[in-house]
Amino acid sequence: MKVADHAQRAKEFNKDEKRVDWHDETLWFIRQKRDRASHNIPQWEELRNTASQIKNHTLSNLHHYLQEFERNAQANGVTIHWAANAEEHNNIILKLLQERNISQMVKSKSMLTEECHLNDFLGDHGIEVIDSDLGERIVQLAKEPPSHIVLPCIHKKKEEIGELFHEHLGTPKGSADPQLLTEAARQSLRNVFLTRKAALTGVNFAIAETGEFVVCTNEGNADMGVHLADIHIASMGIEKLIPQRRHLGLFLRLLTRSATGQPITTYSSHFAKPAKGKAMHIILVDNGRSRQLGRPDFRASLKCIRCSACFNTCPVYRRSGGHSYNAVIAGPIGSILSPNFDMKKHADLPFASTLCGSCSNVCPVKIDIHDQLYKWRQVIVQEGYADPKKTVAMQVMAKTLASPTLYRIAGKAARTTLKYAPFVVNNKLNAWYLHRDMPEVPKSSFGEWYSKNRKNND
Repeated sequence: MKVADHAQRAKEFNKDEKRVDWHDETLWFIRQKRDRASHNIPQWEELRNTASQIKNHTLSNLHHYLQEFERNAQANGVTIHWAANAEEHNNIILKLLQERNISQMVKSKSMLTEECHLNDFLGDHGIEVIDSDLGERIVQLAKEPPSHIVLPCIHKKKEEIGELFHEHLGTPKGSADPQLLTEAARQSLRNVFLTRKAALTGVNFAIAETGEFVVCTNEGNADMGVHLADIHIASMGIEKLIPQRRHLGLFLRLLTRSATGQPITTYSSHFAKPAKGKAMHIILVDNGRSRQLGRPDFRASLKCIRCSACFNTCPVYRRSGGHSYNAVIAGPIGSILSPNFDMKKHADLPFASTLCGSCSNVCPVKIDIHDQLYKWRQVIVQEGYADPKKTVAMQVMAKTLASPTLYRIAGKAARTTLKYAPFVVNNKLNAWYLHRDMPEVPKSSFGEWYSKNRKNND
């Protein structure tokens, strides 16, 4: 059975026009907030350039900084684990929990654990995981993946969340008051924080110089889970490193302004060593990152700090929804990361773009996202993963455009067909016609018009 591609899934999302409109408007509102926040800093472009250079340097010396981070973290009393892939990552966590007879864990937002499908894996082994970030908790109750990095449930209306909370948390039926729903989530999570002996967080930034790492949240849920638990497990992609602590202020200034237009996250929590009588474990995960690092055209994608600015500005993402990408990370950045994991499965994503370049323009670390999307298209076609119909069409077009004679014949045939037999083109089989008005048929080609007028002028 053929899996629906991005265009087909986006078509489903677009059936609800009102949802598409507020999804588009809400994300554009956040993009505008980002613009105002960045314009208030005169050195914004200098900050972007510096952050980009630091990330380039770090990636070029990743082996050195990973070893430095490991040494310093171990000196702080932290246990370091290395995971080559998602399976190893999940098994390490399972073993840590089973050794302590822990069957329940609280988790703050972590896109890496989504990438590794950790919740399902632990559930299959009898371990309950509760996501404590409000947006993540909502999609967890709905049994859906996040549709956005920073705003996981941006695709849901407050009325739908109200029904979800009525079913799972016992809120009054029909209630859609955000304050009431937030309080209900807070009360339900309070007991979770108090009773879980294990807490897992992601990692926003890890500092090689000190062996510490930073977690950024607006709700404080990561701190609540960690400080009340006996063991703190941090899942970290190997690309999250920065060399020195003094670099952190630069990235924090860029991250939150790019993500939500805030000057700073409400909580930027530093973790360096375990509290007395408790344990801290960091799992350094590769899971395809080394392969991406070895691809010169695509290695810059590893600079991503997961701000989602490219989501909020992308005209395709805003009007197609995150689930249309069928990937852990959607949007423009996901469209250049996902083919690295599975080129065949995600061959459609680099084509889900207008190549307008807005994503690259807003990226705080200056990833050349639209250039990489274009390069992925070439790789996918060369590897034979493109839609066969598109491949044949492009081959025919290439031959036509390469031959002046064929080009003139094709142009005349198209004009004749549109004039005398428009039904050949204007039908349901033509995807272009389904969404656009076909152009008025010109009386002649530009070449014919030019030749005629040149003769007249002569």
